Amino acid sequence: MELSQILTLFGGLALFLYSMNMMSAGLEAAAGNKMKSILEKLTSNTFMGVIVGTVITAIIQSSSATTVMLVGFVNSGLMQLSQAVGVIMGANIGTTVTGLLITLDIKEIAPVFAFIGVCFIVFSKKEILNHWGKIIAGFGILFIGMDMMSGSMSGLRDSELFVKIITEFSNPFIGILAGTIFTAIIQSSSASVGILQALAMSGVVTLDNGIYVLFGFTIGTCVTAVLASLGTSVNAKRTTLIHLLFNIIGTAIFLVICELVPFTTWFANLFPTNPSAQIANAHLVYKVVTTIILFPFAKQLVKLATIILPDKETDKVRPSLAERCSHISTYNIGNMAIIITSIREELEYMYSIAKENVQLSFDAVLNHTMEYETRLKENEDKLDTLNAQVCQYLSTIISKPMPAQDSELISGYFRIVGNIERIGDHAMNFSGYVKFLTANNLTFSERALGEIEKMKKICLEAMTAFDSDMKLFNIEALTEIAQVEQRLDDLTDQYRKAQIERMKTTSCAPEASVLYSEMLTDVERIGDHMLNIAEQFAQMYSTK
Repeated sequence: MELSQILTLFGGLALFLYSMNMMSAGLEAAAGNKMKSILEKLTSNTFMGVIVGTVITAIIQSSSATTVMLVGFVNSGLMQLSQAVGVIMGANIGTTVTGLLITLDIKEIAPVFAFIGVCFIVFSKKEILNHWGKIIAGFGILFIGMDMMSGSMSGLRDSELFVKIITEFSNPFIGILAGTIFTAIIQSSSASVGILQALAMSGVVTLDNGIYVLFGFTIGTCVTAVLASLGTSVNAKRTTLIHLLFNIIGTAIFLVICELVPFTTWFANLFPTNPSAQIANAHLVYKVVTTIILFPFAKQLVKLATIILPDKETDKVRPSLAERCSHISTYNIGNMAIIITSIREELEYMYSIAKENVQLSFDAVLNHTMEYETRLKENEDKLDTLNAQVCQYLSTIISKPMPAQDSELISGYFRIVGNIERIGDHAMNFSGYVKFLTANNLTFSERALGEIEKMKKICLEAMTAFDSDMKLFNIEALTEIAQVEQRLDDLTDQYRKAQIERMKTTSCAPEASVLYSEMLTDVERIGDHMLNIAEQFAQMYSTK
């Protein structure tokens, strides 16, 4: 094999791998943030999960990318482990599409796909066409790279050393080991199968000595997901384990089948003049049959993964936003869905803490007690920490390239997190008022306490309006919060005037009057921040 052929082989492999990355990036940009809702709707049962996994993997030509996406979704809580099983099975079927397309020998029109895709990317002003251009161009480049690899391997037929090595692959364990190691290195079973087909078309490999290498490819492709799961939750690790178990069990089943029946002979007779088709169709049957056999045992696979990787005490600790999104640097597909939903869930968590502190702070004033001080302080510290973490993460994410719609959502969350943190600050001010009143042996009048009770009720009413709408904001929630905020403004204005009248009659201590006036301002500000959050959500989701 000459140097020029070696360089052509590596160049073709580079184009092949780059094309898959390009297609997954295009799919991410076209449907990334919608990927969550798509999967939620279509993976309600294992069968639909198989269909979804097959379609997605057929589009991006990479089961590794699909599985890594699942690891991310399970890790961030967007998908249950039971939902991921079907998609994993479907991904294993979808990855066979590359090999089937190669057998159609569409290399002559592959440049046309690349040209059309590049035209969309370069000349189209519509963002969605630009994204689909990446998918189409990637599809064409994939087969250009495949053709380069195939042409570069023709010289291997004359290499006695290489032919001798290939003959060793007829040993099942050597073949599986070789396939596993090779795919673990290049991290693409589609590329591995393509190379095997190229060797077959060059006359170097036959199905008899290549079938076990093919089995090894399916095990080696799990390495990508395993690496992506490092540092993730135990459920995310179970996702990769299920993927690995599926392929190991499937390989074991077909090792037995190959020993009992003339599996390779059937395909050799079906496609006597097309060794590439022999490999592609054997690969398809292997994946489909494995899925059919293991499909009824989807729940058992989940249980087995749970037994092998049991829960630990550390798994019960709530991971930070950065930890839930730590895996996303490897593959593009599904990243924005994970990032945006994880940020929103973090804001919901912050919001629940702020809401609790608003209630505790009112209770502290009404009951004239310091017993809530510790809890209030813990919550405030937690809010400050979360605010810093979220803002730091948003600052990192917002500078990265992403669709305009997703960029607007990230910017909106940036503004929302500040408003939530400020609600917590105003609630914490109440604790200082109680501390001052206690230290100076002061109390509010019965009338003032009645007014505070009413403000508490309205404040919590406004905050509760978000409980069912933060995940799927609607205009009714904005209207309700705007109305409540106006009621708070009217009340604080009314109570401030009443307070001035009480001060004129000297029925209220001056120090307590000042504190009460400060409380009215805090209540008013809480309402303002609530309205800011509602208006921001309405702006972010009004076009959805």
